[in-house]
Amino acid sequence: MALNELELPAPQQTQTDLVQLQELILRETEFLPVLMGELRKRIIGQQLMIERLLIGLLCGGHVLLEGVPGLAKTLMVKTLSETISLDFKRIQFTPDLLPADIIGTQIYNARDHTFTHKKGPVFANLILTDEINRAPAKVQSALLEAMQERQVTIGDETFPLPDPFLVMATQNPIEQEGTYPLPEAQVDRFMLKVLISYPSREEERQILDLMAVGEPPQAQAVIQPDVIDRARKVVDSVYMDEKIKNYIVSLVWATRQPDAEGVPIGSYLAYGASPRATIYLAKAARAHAFLCRRGHVIPDDVKMIGPDVLRHRMIISYEAEAEGKTADDLIRTLFDHVEVP
Repeated sequence: MALNELELPAPQQTQTDLVQLQELILRETEFLPVLMGELRKRIIGQQLMIERLLIGLLCGGHVLLEGVPGLAKTLMVKTLSETISLDFKRIQFTPDLLPADIIGTQIYNARDHTFTHKKGPVFANLILTDEINRAPAKVQSALLEAMQERQVTIGDETFPLPDPFLVMATQNPIEQEGTYPLPEAQVDRFMLKVLISYPSREEERQILDLMAVGEPPQAQAVIQPDVIDRARKVVDSVYMDEKIKNYIVSLVWATRQPDAEGVPIGSYLAYGASPRATIYLAKAARAHAFLCRRGHVIPDDVKMIGPDVLRHRMIISYEAEAEGKTADDLIRTLFDHVEVP
């Protein structure tokens, strides 16, 4: 089915519209079991990481993965690109990296006295920036225009990036020597910050059987990019009630004015979440409902995805650090106190 053939319900939803939307979602999510099955050939466990990467893909939002080494972060992104036939590039961030190594540069041609443009690895569908906090701020900032505007300026010319374009970045939370904290403007451009944990004992035993003997299995392309394009259109049409929208606004507003919203975290917050949090929370909640094969958003969708949208946008105070409070601690209090519709 072509993109323009999708019959999406009008914004003013009726009961008939919702039934039609639910039927459409059931059809357009048929690729998910196939995709998951192919990912599972190489990835054991890590269900949270898989779901969050899919949400980023469905919403066109960048994802920051934080976890100790060896948790399959790089393997997951590479496998995802292979299963969807997307162009994939990996950039290893190091202290000596230059912005031109990412976006490209101009090359002078002495023969005819002209400049030609050599495009960098950022010109791909999926970009994996490994250990993004190992490069200095000037290199990290080279991604700002690409992440926000989906374009890159080299010299005096601007080049559009391919569609879809997503940045998946990884960083190590425990090894801080020789690292550079991400600027707030950079962090805010990531739709989600996902904390990756260790696999369970049973999952680790399966990893041993899969990866420690011979060649690991290879992933095959099982869906085409146009399937993701169609899914994105359907995700945008997932119904969100006015009460859910107000709930999202209340959650984000409570990170800025917690006392006014009756949330006892005021002394622990230096800055609250930006308006991007409101936008991304709504988008991610719709995508989460889509992955659950539902045509409407429920409060649990917001609760499930909320910590990943908010944790890197809430700046905790010195008092919070002194008492050992983290952003996730404040988010739990936030969801406990803001009234659920």
